[in-house]
Amino acid sequence: MIITKKRDFQELMENIKNYKSFFLIGCSECAALCGTGGEPEIKTMTEALEAAGKEVTGAFVAKTGCQVLGTKVELKPFNMAIDKAECILVMSCGAGTQAAVEIFEDKPVYPVNDSMFLGNMTRFQMFDERCSLCGKCILDKTGGICPITACPKGLLNGPCGGCKDGYCEISPDIKCAWVRIYERLKKLDRLDDMSEALPAKDWSHSQKPRNLYAKEKEGAKK
Repeated sequence: MIITKKRDFQELMENIKNYKSFFLIGCSECAALCGTGGEPEIKTMTEALEAAGKEVTGAFVAKTGCQVLGTKVELKPFNMAIDKAECILVMSCGAGTQAAVEIFEDKPVYPVNDSMFLGNMTRFQMFDERCSLCGKCILDKTGGICPITACPKGLLNGPCGGCKDGYCEISPDIKCAWVRIYERLKKLDRLDDMSEALPAKDWSHSQKPRNLYAKEKEGAKK
């Protein structure tokens, strides 16, 4: 899931100081789980804007904020409220904000949140970054633990010489990624997987901007 955090409210107010009326869009998936874009957060933002002398013409929480066509359809019942709004505020991730930009070509759109990283929720609203979206996964070789993300140095072969008592020299509060990989592979009786050095990372797979047309790719295979 995409992890987001709320932007500074005063920074947001500076962005929108020239607008008086707003329509709010949240997201029922990632942002809701992060506590940045669900129904409670929509209500809190509405109250904050109204306390600042702004008008909220309407609000809704999209099923999936970054799904352009689906969100566009979901918004149809809110057309009157949207027409009354001078500006759109998006309480999801950057992808959700850019989906709104595509939907609302003639209205200014501003993000309420900062997008942080792709992560896992380990406990309620506690998140760990575990994937760097590099485009070419090596989890099959590392016991399912990503050293590109879990190692501050992004080492593809480790551990480095700075590892001490199983912990990282850069972030001594976290366990060395390669010690974790070793322990995982040992437990699975797969230590032979570490006998072969991994080649240098081919970063061309993460060249931006990226796209994927799943149906075309599937059709090409047939």
